[in-house]
Amino acid sequence: MSGEAPASPVAAPRGAAVTFIFVTILLDMLALGVIVPILPKLIEGFVDNDTANAARIFGLFGTAWAVMQFFFSPVLGALSDRFGRRPVVLLSNFGLALDYVLMALAPSLSWLFVGRLISGITSASVSTAFAYIADITAPEHRAAMFGKIGVAFGAGFILGPALGGLLGDIDPRLPFWAAAGLSFANALYGLLILPESLPKERRSPWRWKSANPIGALRLLASDRILAGLSLANFFAQLAHVVLPSVFVLYATYRYGWDTKTVGLTLALVGICQMAVQGAAIGPIVNRFGERGALFFGLACGAVGFLICGTAPSGRLFWIGIPVMALWGVAGAATQALITRLVSPERQGQLQGATSSVQSISQLLGPFLFTLTFAHFIGPETAIKLPGAPFLLAAALVGLALVIAMWTLAGSKKEPLIRK
Repeated sequence: MSGEAPASPVAAPRGAAVTFIFVTILLDMLALGVIVPILPKLIEGFVDNDTANAARIFGLFGTAWAVMQFFFSPVLGALSDRFGRRPVVLLSNFGLALDYVLMALAPSLSWLFVGRLISGITSASVSTAFAYIADITAPEHRAAMFGKIGVAFGAGFILGPALGGLLGDIDPRLPFWAAAGLSFANALYGLLILPESLPKERRSPWRWKSANPIGALRLLASDRILAGLSLANFFAQLAHVVLPSVFVLYATYRYGWDTKTVGLTLALVGICQMAVQGAAIGPIVNRFGERGALFFGLACGAVGFLICGTAPSGRLFWIGIPVMALWGVAGAATQALITRLVSPERQGQLQGATSSVQSISQLLGPFLFTLTFAHFIGPETAIKLPGAPFLLAAALVGLALVIAMWTLAGSKKEPLIRK
């Protein structure tokens, strides 16, 4: 395959359908966020409050979740290409609700682990949700629409830990019951109002070679521009893992922040991300085009990480947060660009492949950044550099920028209809 996918008629997005997809992604992010303050405590309770052992098990849970994402994102994407987006999204929502019930009732560590595996599978429906948006949105408007949907990620980043902390203070298992109720209600709502976005004549046959991660990744390598943008996206996603991996340790070590300050700073990160995703992406894309927005977003991400890694005080670190948040423009622009390069009947496979790439970064990132942080604050290091993980993240985003510019240089394709 090469070249741009032929244009196809796209219906105007239905408000109720877009809202449902937004809520679906929000709940998937809550699946991550609500567990952040609760799951470690539950694990500690199963291992006689042995914190060191609980930390190792918690890390294993996170790795298992990412592995499920890697394997099942392309499976769900291929299923949505074959049977439509609606059944895959709805079944994932019902599955997520049942998974929350399982975790709320888990009588042992083994059952809790099974719950995390199922959560990784059902949360892989995010790729199908993005394929749904690509189905119902004209190519020239996709960047802005992906940005609006991206607000759900920021909202989940803020609301998840807050909800988990408040409800978990009452009962450690209460957040799972609340999340189960929300997921089940959303699935019923979608059952009533969510239309199918992929007509039968645009569906593709089921093929195992495209439903496994290796086969899905071959799609990304089938076109030079698609391969280059996917590689740039991998390095950018890898850099993003620095925040959940070492931020809390870094802020406590370098700035002496307490739990309250750390929590408020994370909330600021989420608020800035929501502001950029919801209000800034559309105007920036209209002004600079999708390519320009991609370059601008990556440049802001690199500068933001550079500020965070070199800031000698917490106040200067905060200055880097809104700069880093503008990086979100690049993600929406990348999504819009790559959806133009794949035919409508393979959008699910495309989104599954990109989700697999992201899951690889989630597997590698925690080891990369925690080991970097440990090395540069260790007693045997020649240079004390606690900000090294953020400087490494800045370098990775800078590399993504170089790859993106090289990939799109000289291309005769104009990926944006300018206004």
